[in-house]
Amino acid sequence: MSRSANRTAVVIEDDEGIRSLIRAVLEGAGLDVVTATNGLDGIAAVRASAPLVVTVDIRMPGMSGIETTRRIRSLSDALIVVLSSSGAERDELASMESGADVYIVKPFRPRELRRHVEARLRQLPG
Repeated sequence: MSRSANRTAVVIEDDEGIRSLIRAVLEGAGLDVVTATNGLDGIAAVRASAPLVVTVDIRMPGMSGIETTRRIRSLSDALIVVLSSSGAERDELASMESGADVYIVKPFRPRELRRHVEARLRQLPG
C-alpha cells in the first residue's frame, strides 16, 4: 500500500446530486475525480487510479459502504471519508473499524469535507 503521487479522488455514491456536490468539492481542492455508483465499481476505480482520497456512501444498493471501505483499506492507504445519512454511533464505529479515517453525517457542509481533504494534501511531500 503506497500513497500515489497523483492527485486523484474516487467518489462512491449512488445519489447523483450528492455525487455531483462531492465531485465539485474535490475538484475545487485540485483533485481529478473518478466516480462510481456502487461498491464493486468503486473498488475497481480505486485499483485503477490509486487515489489520494476516497469517499464512500455508507448505504448503497448491493455491497454496503462498510464492506466497501474494508476492501478499499486492504488495498489502499488513501484518506477514506464515509458519508452517511445516519448519525448512529454504531454506524460511525463500524465505519472506523472497517478502515475509514473520517465519518461525516449527511447533509454535510462542503467546507467540512474540503477541510479534511486539504489536511491530507498538506501531508504530501513536495
